[in-house]
Amino acid sequence: MRVDLVRRAVRLSWLTVGYNVVEGLVSVYFGLSDDSMALAGFGADSFIEVFSALLVLWRFRSEEGLAAGLSLERERSGTFGIGALFLLLAAFTALGAALQLSQGRHPDTALPGLLVSAASLGFMAYLWRAKRRLAVELDSATVAKDADCSLACIKLSLVLMAGSLLTLAFPALWWADAAAALVLSLLIAQEGAATVRAARRADFSGGCGCASDGRPCGS
Repeated sequence: MRVDLVRRAVRLSWLTVGYNVVEGLVSVYFGLSDDSMALAGFGADSFIEVFSALLVLWRFRSEEGLAAGLSLERERSGTFGIGALFLLLAAFTALGAALQLSQGRHPDTALPGLLVSAASLGFMAYLWRAKRRLAVELDSATVAKDADCSLACIKLSLVLMAGSLLTLAFPALWWADAAAALVLSLLIAQEGAATVRAARRADFSGGCGCASDGRPCGS
């Protein structure tokens, strides 16, 4: 029944919110404590993903309401705002990485980044697979786009893990964390630009816009 599928979508969205809140707090704390721009930027991105998941929750809660059309327009505005936040975060992350490089600073240890990225890879891979299956069952563009946002988190986790491994294995590569932060800023900017473009499309159907080429998310 559709009502059971919608309930499952809501549960997955709450899981996404809960995990990203914890991940964001831990990442920002250790990122600032250990002078790791990559980890701090990764944590800040987690909080923006929380807002994206809350939009999905809001969309499903209003799906059967009489104001569904109005909700879609409000969601368009919210999605545009999330895209703008992504772009702002990308700019600050890139600026922080550039300052880190110019001053020759590096994290005291890369272990927190490695642990956070490993945990994120495992959990986000589960969410991505579950949301893709559910998107097909619900025939929902919103859930498909949310699944693509989980995939974007997986890519960010891989970059953070690569930078952390380089820092741990080769301490002489003091610039590895800043380089990873710069790559993260590019990926976050790409996600932000795609989200803004999706919000401005005439055929906007809700959710975050993670498909940068204009194709339907989840395809």
